[in-house]
Amino acid sequence: MHYLTSADVTRLELTANHIRQSIIEMLVEAKSGHTAGPLGMADIFTLLYFEVLQHDPKNPNWADRDRLILSNGHICPVLYATLAHAGYFPIEELMTLRKFGSRLQGHPHREALPGLETTSGPLGSGLSQAVGMALAERMDNPYSSKYFYCLAGDGELNEGQIWEAAMLAGKEKLHNLIMIIDRNGIQIDGYTKDVMPLEPLAEKFESFNFDVQEVDGHNIRAMNDAIGKAQAVYGQPSVIIAHTIASKGVDVFERDFRWHGNPPGKGPEDRVPKSEQAKVALEKLRTLAGMISKTDIS
Repeated sequence: MHYLTSADVTRLELTANHIRQSIIEMLVEAKSGHTAGPLGMADIFTLLYFEVLQHDPKNPNWADRDRLILSNGHICPVLYATLAHAGYFPIEELMTLRKFGSRLQGHPHREALPGLETTSGPLGSGLSQAVGMALAERMDNPYSSKYFYCLAGDGELNEGQIWEAAMLAGKEKLHNLIMIIDRNGIQIDGYTKDVMPLEPLAEKFESFNFDVQEVDGHNIRAMNDAIGKAQAVYGQPSVIIAHTIASKGVDVFERDFRWHGNPPGKGPEDRVPKSEQAKVALEKLRTLAGMISKTDIS
């Protein structure tokens, strides 16, 4: 794990902002899709693809690459945008999101795009996939340096299959498995604390023999340090509970569960009229990008 300088953090924050702008543009063009989760996870995806993962956009099937398994597949706009900005396919193709014949489906399809490791959609299945992959890698190559990163939503933890997979991961002591939970506190029907309370979440994972960390998911340096610590853990899987803000970067959308599955132009109108939502979102992100760019990176 590399130490991040102030210049590194600024570079990553600016990249994350560009990815957020792409997400808004994609959703507006598609006129459908999810806003809250993709915007909220842009910092983490940026850190992974531009700093952490062993991967090669020019050789996406490189045998020694790390694997990223997106369990909550509905936030795929952030995965697609990050892959495009990282060089896996042209950024212009992002505008085909959810269109007939597009490689960018509403949920990721493994064989459609370079860089996709699994097909996801049914919530709860990603951790089982990641556990199976991590276990198979250990069986095939006990000295492998690969890591298997499973990204999941907190609402997704309502699925029983998550806990079955966690039980097996703990039993098998899969130190090559790192789970990152998007703890934004919302899901499609409301706030997680109301729909199905999850706390004490850290203690639950500890009881399954996971090493547990809780981190600000928008603090890139803190997330980088947490991933480095997780990579150093031996004899147990790791989970990073990343506290994020739904729709991060567009303050008039933030923390509102109604943006879970609505794109700009179809979201709630109590703060911004539908006709202005796309314009307002992009203006706020571009203003934020200007502020990031002025940061002293010397």
